[in-house]
Amino acid sequence: MTVSPLAVVADGVKLGADAVVEEFCIVGRSGPSDAATVLGDGVKLRSHTVVYAGVTAGAKFQTGHHVLVREHTTIGDDVSVGSLSVVEHTVHIGDRVRVHSHCFVPEFSVLEDDAWLGPRVTLTNAPFPRCPDVSKCIKGVHIGRAARIGANVTILPGVRVGERAVVGAGAVVTKDVAPGAVVYGNPGRQTKTIDDLLCPAGLDHRPYPSLSESR
Repeated sequence: MTVSPLAVVADGVKLGADAVVEEFCIVGRSGPSDAATVLGDGVKLRSHTVVYAGVTAGAKFQTGHHVLVREHTTIGDDVSVGSLSVVEHTVHIGDRVRVHSHCFVPEFSVLEDDAWLGPRVTLTNAPFPRCPDVSKCIKGVHIGRAARIGANVTILPGVRVGERAVVGAGAVVTKDVAPGAVVYGNPGRQTKTIDDLLCPAGLDHRPYPSLSESR
């Protein structure tokens, strides 16, 4: 275990074997939760990461620089959250999820195993921001297993993106996306399925296995 003398690790935080906490990180930051903070083996927190009390993360969780992870969030094994990304409270992230830099993942979001968020993806959860009853109607986004969300995509509250779907860069997704669908545009529209995708470099292969092969 390697913890920089310039990092702050609160009493009671459990760090797994071979954990690395770089300078200016704050782990177990006090806040609304007094739950345990448990980070698994091989975790690497790069400088200026802040992890609130009440976060649980599995083995090989790693962050870029200036990452924020709020309380009551659970993170699986082999998850990466890129620099300047924010994961708010009460989020569930499965195994092998990749969240690139500058992403925003708000309260009650779910990212299933192997989901992939490109740079600057924004998930939302408030249908009408600053509505007096907003706390009663917040609905998180649900990203299905192995779904891929392109750069600069915005997904509106309560939308479910199906298993292995692909959302093209810059799309604004306003309604649910079917499993295996390919969606792009504003508003996002399905144009094909992943079975229709071909290699843009002209190689004799498909970018992803067909839906039937993945079952």
